[in-house]
Amino acid sequence: MEWARHAPEVYKAMIRLDTAAKQGLDERLYELVKIRASQLNHCAFCLDMHTKDALAAGESVERIVQLSAWEESRHFYTEKELAAIELTEAITVLTDGFVPDEVYDRAAGLFEEAELAQLIAAITVINAWNRFGVTTRMTPGHYRPGRHA
Repeated sequence: MEWARHAPEVYKAMIRLDTAAKQGLDERLYELVKIRASQLNHCAFCLDMHTKDALAAGESVERIVQLSAWEESRHFYTEKELAAIELTEAITVLTDGFVPDEVYDRAAGLFEEAELAQLIAAITVINAWNRFGVTTRMTPGHYRPGRHA
């Protein structure tokens, strides 16, 4: 299903929300968060898109490849990136119904409040995009960096 064609106002609102959510965030960190959430949600379309966008933003292939095993590959990431990745996992997989205090506190200690608010927004938005992508079986492989679906 081409949900963007059938629900164009929702799609446009999502684009506006996405644009607002990334304000003030480092572009490479933003893409790492999007890739990690998309890995957890098994969204092939978003993985294709955000891997390409991350590479275009100067991210290394090695760091992208290691992201799915970040806990064993911590040395590839900064402390701030690790906190963002861990927060992404906690928000994406709410199996216990909440984000653990230690995960939130670690992120809150490394990000200014406004930046943390933006990070939480970015994580929330990519999870919404993943749900559209997975549910409507969006096909990966045709995305070019810098343009939305």
